[in-house]
Amino acid sequence: MRKQSPFDTDSVRQLANLLAETDLTEIEVQKGDLRVRVVRNLTLPVAAIAPAAAITMAAASEATADAASSAAARSDAQRKENTVTSPMVGTAYRRPAPEARPFVEIGSAVKEGERILLIEAMKTFNEIAAPRSGTVSEILVEDGQPVEFGEPLMVIE
Repeated sequence: MRKQSPFDTDSVRQLANLLAETDLTEIEVQKGDLRVRVVRNLTLPVAAIAPAAAITMAAASEATADAASSAAARSDAQRKENTVTSPMVGTAYRRPAPEARPFVEIGSAVKEGERILLIEAMKTFNEIAAPRSGTVSEILVEDGQPVEFGEPLMVIE
C-alpha cells in the first residue's frame, strides 16, 4: 500500500505557477508543522542577452557598430579572463576578522598566490588566492555576502 504524502501536490503546482506568473523567484508557505518552499533558478542564456545588444547596435552606423562590436567582444573576453570566480558555495569575507582591514581594495596590487578573500563553507574558512599578479579593478562582492559556485568575485587586471 502506498503511503500518502503529507502535502498536496496540486498546491505545490499552484505555487510554482504563481512564481511563473509574478516573476518571483521564491515562495514559502507554512501551515502548522508543514512548510513548503518553492524556488526557481533564474539563469539567462547568452542568447537572451544578445538581442538587446543588437537593438542598441542597430542605431549606430554599420562601420561604427562593427568596430564597437569587436572592441566589446575583446573587452568582454579580457574581463572574463581577468575575473576571479568562486570555487564553491559559501559566504565571502573580504577581511580576516570583523575589525581587520580588507585583504584588498580597488587599486590594490596583488601577486599571484596572494590571499584576496575567504569563503566560509561548512564552518571552514577557505583562502581564495589571486590566480595572477595585477591590480584589483573591481570588487563584485560585499563582506559577508553569500556566493554561488562560479559567481564573479573580483576583477584583477
